Amino acid sequence: MSDTNISAMSALATTQEVSANNVANVSTEGFKASSVALESGPEGQGVNVAAIQQSTNAGPMVEGVEGSNTDVGTEMVDMMTTGHAFSANAAVIRTSEEMTGHLLNMSV
Repeated sequence: MSDTNISAMSALATTQEVSANNVANVSTEGFKASSVALESGPEGQGVNVAAIQQSTNAGPMVEGVEGSNTDVGTEMVDMMTTGHAFSANAAVIRTSEEMTGHLLNMSV
């Protein structure tokens, strides 16, 4: 079970990194936000990064210069959602480790 959760946490970390990069470049002229597409892992176990895709949508024009197309509101909600998913997977791993420890203590 832990391998499944670890693969999910790795994919979620990538998602968080991409969102953080988008927010960091919100003031960069012509910056195109990226997003992460996730997929099920081998045999339906875990989560993997399928692709990191750059948006083709134009940013707002300000004084004749294209701004970043990053939507900070969307990025913040995505980062909170990803953070909760990461925490949930960490809780599953922690609980699994605690249960294994209890089982080992019972057998000793």
